[in-house]
Amino acid sequence: MIKFRFLRFVTLLVLTLALSSCLTVEKKEYTFELTGENSGKLTIRYINILSVMDEGKDETSEDFAEVLERYINGNQIADDFPGATNIRTRLYEQNNQLCGEVTMDFPSLSAARLYQYDRNSPVMMSISAAFDSETFVSSNGSYGSDYMPVVFWPAGTKKMTVTTLVSAPDETSLSLVEEYRKWKKAGN
Repeated sequence: MIKFRFLRFVTLLVLTLALSSCLTVEKKEYTFELTGENSGKLTIRYINILSVMDEGKDETSEDFAEVLERYINGNQIADDFPGATNIRTRLYEQNNQLCGEVTMDFPSLSAARLYQYDRNSPVMMSISAAFDSETFVSSNGSYGSDYMPVVFWPAGTKKMTVTTLVSAPDETSLSLVEEYRKWKKAGN
């Protein structure tokens, strides 16, 4: 019985720590540029990286540290896009917002989370399979619908773009731009 309680406590502790992240982003912009038949370069821009207050508590410093640890210096992007190579990340400020950019090369459509049934079929991206519960905003392709959340581009399209909404800022959202400014001022 004691082992069961201890195991339950440890499981609860691990879940609490795993779910304590309050990071989000307002929008994401994807640009896929095909340089080969099924290979190319993917750029993802994270617009307005935010911390969401946890029970009224400001967690911006912890959340910025997580951005650096997991995304800039860590392997989170490589874990999210297995098969991608030449992954580069950067943070920057734009319009008083903290933004991030990831670029990577992909050897196949599937490594970029795209799909094409055959050479004559459209290239497709499933919005519902995205990582952050994203909602379609715009694209240079055709969007199916909320019932078919897939963007389609005609076969042969070389540059494909999609913008999604992840989290609309509200009174619980805090920008990480001040943490970024402190980090840059410290010589990073």
